Amino acid sequence: MVAGTRLDSQDPHYREGAACLQTGSGFFRVQSRPSRDLSVLLAAHQATRAEGPQHWLDLMAGCGIRGLRWGLESAPQSPHPLALWLNDADPERMDSLQANLKPLSGHAGVDLALSQQPAERLLRQAYLDQRRFDLIDLDAFGCPNGLLQSALAVLRFGGVLILASTDGRSPTGHDRVAAVRRFAAAARAHPSSWELALRLQLAALAREAWMLGRGLEPLACFSDGRTFRLAVRLHRRVGADEEGSLGLLARCEHCGDQAVQPVLKLSGWRACSCLSEVGRWAVSGPLWLGPLQSPALLQELLTLSEAMPHSLAPPSRRLLERLQADPGLPVCCWSTDELAQRLGLAGPPPLHRLVQALQGDGYWAGVSGVMAGQLRTDAPWKVLLQRCADLA
Repeated sequence: MVAGTRLDSQDPHYREGAACLQTGSGFFRVQSRPSRDLSVLLAAHQATRAEGPQHWLDLMAGCGIRGLRWGLESAPQSPHPLALWLNDADPERMDSLQANLKPLSGHAGVDLALSQQPAERLLRQAYLDQRRFDLIDLDAFGCPNGLLQSALAVLRFGGVLILASTDGRSPTGHDRVAAVRRFAAAARAHPSSWELALRLQLAALAREAWMLGRGLEPLACFSDGRTFRLAVRLHRRVGADEEGSLGLLARCEHCGDQAVQPVLKLSGWRACSCLSEVGRWAVSGPLWLGPLQSPALLQELLTLSEAMPHSLAPPSRRLLERLQADPGLPVCCWSTDELAQRLGLAGPPPLHRLVQALQGDGYWAGVSGVMAGQLRTDAPWKVLLQRCADLA
């Protein structure tokens, strides 16, 4: 995947979108361009719907590439002025930040501020100063949950929080004790582990928003297996039945069946599909049972990208198109590799043919946009197995 361009082998500059800068010796992943493209489009979308000046915060700016692209690509989409604040706690980053952001110095309509503070201190001081932001990018190392309430407290109603987590072990069921500490939840190993991690992170975000009396709307959620990324919009009030999106996901390791229950309607679990009493549910959660994506907004971003020709690399466009086609419902996902293994097939069934067969039976079925080779459906487990066997 080509995410950006080095100008030549002797030049330390890196080009991405409209930005040209030096990434420096700190941590930087060229492969993370899809997340940066998404942040640029979300910032531009915020700018187009703004009714007044915009305030955007890059809380962990690194080399400053997101802020530079915001200023060069996103800000021109709005007639309103932009207050752009880039922060990184590492004091050794400041010289690099100042050099990389020179193109925004004196840039019409952009008021640039740089700082080097711990994220928690900046957010708490912003709250005390009654500063609010329309867009916050929190690109954290490890689990970001300790910063969630502070970030949401300074996010405007209708504002967007873009969140990243590199904590892959605890929410995917590989460190269950850490999952209890960080998410107050059980996390069990699951074939759809990336989606499980995203839903646990969304549940943590929703609980923090609800404690503030606010509502939460997922806009886009995805992962490359290394970093888990979410974009959510904060609403003034909790939506109708929004609390019904918090629940539990159960899976029987023996037979592969799955079941879901909202916390508000929690009761005894139904029997799994085991023919004997060997099977037993392994339950994960509480986690988010609602949608993972906003297909309408993602379509608006794809349309907006046509007017911003440098904003969306081909791999990023393919990612957004996959997410736009998969709202994240129903919750239960199955891997075609697991289906083939359970049926003793030589290889996985053709995914799109399996989706069509289930749809022909009157069930909802679609390809997962979160993990390759997976489908989500509301068809009973035995029906799903039978359709796989028919295709084989």
